Amino acid sequence: MKNSEIARMFYEMADVLEMEDVDWKPNAYRKAARSIEAMSTDVEELYKKSGIKGLEEIPGVGEHLGEKIEEYLKTGRMKEYNHLMKSVPEGLLLLTRIPGIGPKKAKEIYSKLKIRSLKELESAALSHKISEIAHFKAKSEENILRGIQMLKVSSGRTLLGTALPIAEDLVSELKSLKQVGRINVAGSIRRGRESVKDIDILITSKDTKPVMDYFVKMKDVKEVLAQGPTKSSIVLHSGMQVDVRVMDEKSYGSALQYFTGSKDHNVALRQIAISKGYKLSEYGLFDRKSGRFVAGGKEEDIYRKLGLKLIPPEIREDCGELEAARKSLPKLVELKDIRGDLHMHTNHSDGTDSVEGMVKASRALGYEYVAITDHSKSETIANGLNDDRLLEYSKEVRKMASKFKGIKVFTGSEVNIMVDGSLDYGDDILKRLDFVIASVHRNFKLTRDQMTRRLVKAISSGYVNVLGHPTARELFNREPIVFDFEKVYSAARENNVALEINSQPRRLDLDYMHVKEAVEHGVKIIIDTDAHNAASLGQYMRFGVITARKGWCTKADVINTRSLSEFAKFFKLRL
Repeated sequence: MKNSEIARMFYEMADVLEMEDVDWKPNAYRKAARSIEAMSTDVEELYKKSGIKGLEEIPGVGEHLGEKIEEYLKTGRMKEYNHLMKSVPEGLLLLTRIPGIGPKKAKEIYSKLKIRSLKELESAALSHKISEIAHFKAKSEENILRGIQMLKVSSGRTLLGTALPIAEDLVSELKSLKQVGRINVAGSIRRGRESVKDIDILITSKDTKPVMDYFVKMKDVKEVLAQGPTKSSIVLHSGMQVDVRVMDEKSYGSALQYFTGSKDHNVALRQIAISKGYKLSEYGLFDRKSGRFVAGGKEEDIYRKLGLKLIPPEIREDCGELEAARKSLPKLVELKDIRGDLHMHTNHSDGTDSVEGMVKASRALGYEYVAITDHSKSETIANGLNDDRLLEYSKEVRKMASKFKGIKVFTGSEVNIMVDGSLDYGDDILKRLDFVIASVHRNFKLTRDQMTRRLVKAISSGYVNVLGHPTARELFNREPIVFDFEKVYSAARENNVALEINSQPRRLDLDYMHVKEAVEHGVKIIIDTDAHNAASLGQYMRFGVITARKGWCTKADVINTRSLSEFAKFFKLRL
């Protein structure tokens, strides 16, 4: 898929145009990039099927950007992109990669210090040269150093939301070969980690040469690292490494378990095997004394021989799953259990589709209920709704909702939590809304106590249904806010407020560890997409469900698995 490459190019073009003080184009490129990122359909396949008209129908693309995508798909180049990239020094583009440094700040730092490398930027921050620039302070240097560290940590890693569709496409293509028998994605993708280093694929085959020949010549291959009869490695144009391993049929289950991991889970599992007189490896489970092969064809056979129930891949992190598997494991929530999505944005704020478009797409997914939750007034960068616009918008949503059969549409808002914990709208407005998601969108650097008071006050307001993306993190870009989780869990439980798993691949917030902790504290979870276009509704939800599964969530722990009447009863909503 070329989706991620095209989205990256559009994001970079937006940054350069913003540096040049171009008015509306940066936002246009970013909107198109977000839509392309969210697509489950391969842009190249869409173009082959529907031509440029198909590209133009992607939300936020239109004729002008559709032509640029067409040019790239036909030639592998985009003239305007190349022109813009040549117009800015390499050091300036480097600065825009640092979390927390926007295009304008990057331009100002470069113009003063002519930074040409990450090492030079780090040195400038450590020697306090950046705080000498107008509009920059010592705090700015701290944030830049933190951003550099985040970039170092994320280097070579890919978000699950990008990696999983790529892996699935590869599996689908390889599966079509008659020489391929069993095939699975393994590694951290199978465990649903929020970011991954590479893609591991296991197959069985009695005739491996045609398989490996095909694999190294697939259309997205940039470089072949190795090719052999049992293992081949390639690098895709996206930069991801993909390894394909061929295993014997009798060892396939054991290999799948081994290469899925995690390392800690495998170490602990091998210790259990030793205690029972066995030896466990990727080739199977063997009797330590006789060397006799005991099991290996299926994963469940390995676990059963060790006195354990089959452990879902998502929770294989050595976090209590082996102890639980001796007795019983929870039945984890599944994507098919989701009955509604309560966080989405339309073209009334910063989304690209209409209210009607979002509701139609939600109904097509089989949902019983949704909430339309555009941004509140202080979120000006996202075209947030002031009081008058919100009231008009609410009327429109309710009027439109009355036309739809089979799905309940709640009128809501994603309301900013202000620095003092108050909400962005007054009581007179809030009481007119059906559903309120309260979120932190700015002032991220408060102390732990200040942030805790801020969140607890909002949760306790009597108007909030859900605490949105609770830690406000953005993977590879912004660290989570710091607060006392136990106090927030307590406030949420006492006020019947659910904590959100925001399914956007750049958020996945709450993370799985805090999901598990929240559930253990008796707090309910809601899985939302925070979708900004109709395509994202179906694409993102599964990543939130994966996170919920990693957090050991059952169907009962997730509020939007309930029927409409049960859902409304929990939140005391009028139907």
